[in-house]
Amino acid sequence: MYARIRALREDADLKQKELAAMLNLHQTTYSDYELGRLNVPAPVLIQLSSWRSFTTPACNIFWA
Repeated sequence: MYARIRALREDADLKQKELAAMLNLHQTTYSDYELGRLNVPAPVLIQLSSWRSFTTPACNIFWA
């Protein structure tokens, strides 16, 4: 899951800091999500799934 979050962010040509700001997170927290140091909380997954580049089908990997 963590690598997929990074890949989706990179596909959208966003830096961690930019996406973290969109999610109201610190960049270091978002980085920890991508590196698997922290579990991504459900509210953040919901925000990601509602974000324009993280469509529901793309987020199905979170539940697999």
